[in-house]
Amino acid sequence: MANTPLVARAVSDRSPPPADGGSASLILGRYRPLRPLGSGGSGSVWLARDERGGREVALKVVRREGKAGSRAEREVEAATRLRHPNCLRALALDRDDGHVYVTYEYVDGRTLRDAFVAGGLDDAAVVEAAAQILEGLAHAHGKKIVHRDVKPANVMLAEGDEVSVRLLDFGLARVEEADTLTAAGDVPGTLAYVSPERLGGTPGTGAADVWAVGVVLWEGLTGRHPFAGASPVETARRIREGARPLARARPDLPTELCMLVDRMLDTDPRRRPAARRLPNALRDAFAGQSRRPRPATSLATLKERALHAGLAAAFATGAGLLLPFFPRGWPFALGLVTAGVGLRSPRTGLGLALAVPVLPLGNVALGLALAYAALAAGWLALFFRAPTSGLLFLAGPALAPLGGIGLLPLVALRALDRVHQAALAATGVLAAGAFGALAGAPAPVADAFPASLDLAATARPDTAAGAVLGALGGHPGLLVLALVVAAATLAAPYAVERGAWGVAGWGAGFLAAAMLGPTLAGGEPSAVLLVPGIWVAALSLGRDLLPHPR
Repeated sequence: MANTPLVARAVSDRSPPPADGGSASLILGRYRPLRPLGSGGSGSVWLARDERGGREVALKVVRREGKAGSRAEREVEAATRLRHPNCLRALALDRDDGHVYVTYEYVDGRTLRDAFVAGGLDDAAVVEAAAQILEGLAHAHGKKIVHRDVKPANVMLAEGDEVSVRLLDFGLARVEEADTLTAAGDVPGTLAYVSPERLGGTPGTGAADVWAVGVVLWEGLTGRHPFAGASPVETARRIREGARPLARARPDLPTELCMLVDRMLDTDPRRRPAARRLPNALRDAFAGQSRRPRPATSLATLKERALHAGLAAAFATGAGLLLPFFPRGWPFALGLVTAGVGLRSPRTGLGLALAVPVLPLGNVALGLALAYAALAAGWLALFFRAPTSGLLFLAGPALAPLGGIGLLPLVALRALDRVHQAALAATGVLAAGAFGALAGAPAPVADAFPASLDLAATARPDTAAGAVLGALGGHPGLLVLALVVAAATLAAPYAVERGAWGVAGWGAGFLAAAMLGPTLAGGEPSAVLLVPGIWVAALSLGRDLLPHPR
């Protein structure tokens, strides 16, 4: 459910809570139901008006038969012992012959699951949400309470400019050594977030909650679940094997952050950090901080920025060689300077690399230089928060001569989010076409770029941009291919989640669209430059479905 303030296991219908006089009557003599908030398998949650307290509350209604009523009471027992801003407060517990009623504070917002689906959280928000969840769990663990069902659907994001979470649903909580309300061999909780030791029958401890938050973090930072399988058996197998290192899926993230998430997902619960030690450590790691700040010249920093510096040097050198303007030897000197700046400051390095073509283009036409400068400024703004990903589109011209255009989705998936990924994939195709036209190299779509444009007398940027776009519009095959590659990039994580058949379908669909799309647009796609890379990309995605060594 979108924008659901409180989600609970609930009855399948949406009838109002039991009341003698209908939905307009007071429940238990004080609660007036206003509208349903959630529904599931054994109860319902309603927004209600507490006529005695003069405030709106969330009223959870659970049938008493079976384990549902007992779990509701266990939830209240746990929640009433918790006094923490990141744990949802339980206000009251009442019963009648058929139902148990739990009254909670009402928090207007949406679940973390809804936020993940909508794609509205950036890395900073995901890390902050996880840190707050861990702060709430640390408080609970100090009270001898283990949640045992931490997952995105049980975390509420309150409305507002700042990230503020509430941990919901302590219905499966284990309070000290009390009865777990489960039969022998029954593992409570949601399988995808259950730790490997609990799958093996070990009672849940605080380390199991830390594991679950680690899964949430991995999912939120990568856009896909680390253990998603085609069946519960497959998911359980992957959980026992452990998650692959986060740095493989998001190499652009700070090393310290990736290492922390990996430790949270250690298959040995004894090696996982305690919840109380993690919140500030996660915040510091994401901010690139530590107890002793790492110098920009450290080996770890240089390793992280080496690829970006190399791409910046390649862009600056290539632009100087392909667009004649600078004296002999200058393009290589510019490349070295840009690489050094990129190692010191990735953002400044990205800006310097993008600035190199301005003067050569100005030598051709002032309007062209101004149009490019505006485009480069927009690109820098787009990647301002993730500068090390800003030049990954250069994989297009680098891979094209090797038949590797189909590998662009794998390169683009290294970027921050879906917008950046799609932009890099599409731009990589266009860059490959431009490089082919300037250097006389093979292009993914024949005759995609005109050999020359009459721009010498163009002083206005809009005129120059219009001329370039008009030339491309006359050969739309390359534009269609760029859209196809961008769509394949966005579809790749979903294909992996659906297993081997999903990846096979992704590869077949990508291949068909890459060959047919430009053809229908009047272009001539190069099978030699497209087909090998697409199949290698599909095989690489399929490899992610195999067990990963830790």
